[in-house]
Amino acid sequence: MSKNNLEESSKGLLSNYQLGRFKLSHRIVLAPMTRCRALDHLPQAAHIEFYSQRATKGGFLITEGVGIADNAFGFPHCPGIYTEEQVEAWKPVSKAVHDKGGVIFCQLWHVGRASHTCYQADEMAPVSATGRKISDHWTILMPDASKATFSWPRVLNAKEIELIIEQFRRSARNAIEAGFDGVEIHGAHGYLVDQFLKDSINDRTDEYGGPVHNRCRFLFRIIAAITEEIGGDRVGVRISPLINHLDATDSDPLSLALYIIQQLNNLPAPGLCYLHLTCPRFTAGGDVEDKEEYANYHSCIRKAFRGTLISSGGYSRDSGMAAIVNGEADLVSYGRLFLSNPDLPLRFATAGLHFIPTTLLWGILIIHFSINRIKTYNGSSSYLPKFICPTVVRVWLGK
Repeated sequence: MSKNNLEESSKGLLSNYQLGRFKLSHRIVLAPMTRCRALDHLPQAAHIEFYSQRATKGGFLITEGVGIADNAFGFPHCPGIYTEEQVEAWKPVSKAVHDKGGVIFCQLWHVGRASHTCYQADEMAPVSATGRKISDHWTILMPDASKATFSWPRVLNAKEIELIIEQFRRSARNAIEAGFDGVEIHGAHGYLVDQFLKDSINDRTDEYGGPVHNRCRFLFRIIAAITEEIGGDRVGVRISPLINHLDATDSDPLSLALYIIQQLNNLPAPGLCYLHLTCPRFTAGGDVEDKEEYANYHSCIRKAFRGTLISSGGYSRDSGMAAIVNGEADLVSYGRLFLSNPDLPLRFATAGLHFIPTTLLWGILIIHFSINRIKTYNGSSSYLPKFICPTVVRVWLGK
């Protein structure tokens, strides 16, 4: 193996990382992805298989968005974690991941106005920071798999906001009871928390609207409630200040991000476990046009945040390696590539086997020719052939 590849392995995605109390063996994170496989908001055997397939010793997984209340949903067949039955149903999932030596956080989710009356009790209007609906440019997936426009929301009052904060707190406690190692607060992608954060959506005139510190109040009250319940070292937060998903734009996204980071930096010890940042590659229109401007945004955020930063959004193996080596992120989360490659860490590790000396066993040369492909999410490649022995790869990695 070349000197460059050895350095890449020791410093990049394949290197160890101490994530608070959790010792990770690599920096490749499973990103949250809505799977629509639950029945009556209960996780099924398919959830056990999905997460255990992607678990590795010392690997870090984040679940799909998990509803904190019966009115928190905006997709069909999504799981919840607000009842005892749901807690029990999640236990085999967390156990399956732990049996493989993995770490798994539960993403706590409320979609807010990104919903339809069909997902609400008695077909009531979904709730939000605003009474304005998501534009018809965006569509929602209905229970029968058809598409529709989003419903008009109603504005949350102060008493209802208190209730939702309590629902987040209670769901975090339930997640720990279900065996999860921690929780991620979904504050991104145009869902409820993001609807409070972004000034293109939040048109409130009370203590939760107007200047940036008011718009961030909802998020930080949720953080305070959850960290008091389970401890900050078990809590992550996801934000997407630069993302326009579901009309969630802000007039000054960098100032919004830096204010959030300043407040996170000032949290009492141990602070948060991590900050999960979605990059503009996530947007429906593809990559950002002004890549230099994006790079400047990311650089400012990276320099400002003093904790662990997970970066997400369209990374390849090479760009993920570069992000770690160049200090742009501490961990990189992968969605679609991890979806189509349950063994993604192994594939990333063996992508560098071009430089194996010819004196090694012929069996490893089979790995060289057969394993060095990443299956794209459109199915253009194949999964790891069953005749390849992972033990050989683990020996090469020094595991």
